[in-house]
Amino acid sequence: MADDAWRPERMAARLPALRLRARIAAATRAFFAARGYTEVETPCLVQAPGAEVHLMGFATEWDPFPMAGETRRLWLRTSPEFALKRLIAGGVGPVFELARVWRNGEASERHAPEFTMLEWYRPGMSLSGLMDEAEAFIRAMLDGTPAAPSGPFLRLTMAEAFARFAACDLLASVDGQGVGDATALAQAAGEALRDDETWEDLFFRLLLDRVEPALPKDQGVFLSHWPSPQAALAKRDPRDPRVALRVEAFLGGVELANGFEELTDAAEQHARFLADGAERARRYPGRAWPIDEGLLAALPLMPPCSGIALGFDRLVMLAAGAGHIGDVLWLPTP
Repeated sequence: MADDAWRPERMAARLPALRLRARIAAATRAFFAARGYTEVETPCLVQAPGAEVHLMGFATEWDPFPMAGETRRLWLRTSPEFALKRLIAGGVGPVFELARVWRNGEASERHAPEFTMLEWYRPGMSLSGLMDEAEAFIRAMLDGTPAAPSGPFLRLTMAEAFARFAACDLLASVDGQGVGDATALAQAAGEALRDDETWEDLFFRLLLDRVEPALPKDQGVFLSHWPSPQAALAKRDPRDPRVALRVEAFLGGVELANGFEELTDAAEQHARFLADGAERARRYPGRAWPIDEGLLAALPLMPPCSGIALGFDRLVMLAAGAGHIGDVLWLPTP
């Protein structure tokens, strides 16, 4: 049981990994301080917990004046992203946060409802520069451990990865407006569409069934330049509107990080929020939340910027050779 994790016999077994966690946290702060970043702390209670359609949040109520009977619904953040971008827009400069975050509806060896996310942003950094810095960080943190990657990280665009591992032309199923055609993707991949399967559903089915299992396990991998229907908060590639400047990092078969060259167009981001909100309402009735208007107000003031979110607990799991996220949490959620 997770609520017995403090007991001496269980703590003794977990303590080497937990002490390694503390060393990696200290090394993380030293790494970013040496590169001119400022460590910040942003609110855990937010008006909107995230943007992705399939995120599930934890809702709570703020009751500032109990006798007045007026409460305000807030959420535990799923990421510090929106707050960190407001700081960038405010002129703070390069920032990072080791943030406690919460995600509902996720439970596995690599998922916990409460966990730590390392997120950082640097004005003026390109997607390529972000990959360089993320690789340098991961290498520095895993140096001397069995999980240290061999050789340079493999860098593949999503189109290249799907051509190599899924034997299909991914971008042929995306039009210039960033709309995916599920039938075209199914035909390209030689798959039959399932009932009510959307382009996004099939994209992730192919990614999880064909692409990710084929990635090398002893080498870090960046999958970049995602199809624009999966742009999230990334800007589109000015050279090809079918592509978004997004990247994910993998090591040892584990998805470690997700980053963007950031979208600063408030009108386009607002349209994406509306579309994602409508899709969330369709798929998960009663689980909607408001748009983060503060982020939209900040976007026009944001300089060109790239940022990335990395699962800190997963990084420690790799370093420690741990098989379950609970092995690297000081006290797992009961």
